[in-house]
Amino acid sequence: MRQEYDFSKGKRGAVIPSKGKTRITIYLDDDILDNFRQQSETRGIGYQTLINEALKQYIKSPSEQSLTEADLRRILREELSQIR
Repeated sequence: MRQEYDFSKGKRGAVIPSKGKTRITIYLDDDILDNFRQQSETRGIGYQTLINEALKQYIKSPSEQSLTEADLRRILREELSQIR
């Protein structure tokens, strides 16, 4: 370790500013965080990156609402009426 360090060109704030990302505080259940940290060690990726990927995947996935029979009948009526 050096005796002295030169901080004359140092800047306050985040070390690496990230465009398109925002720092937030979030509370997660301990077991959720533990799971992501374990995955992080296994995969060699930061746990915050894994959480971000999981959230992106959730947003991109189709809704889990199932199509009801009534919805299907309504859609078929609408589509068939356009054909005639």
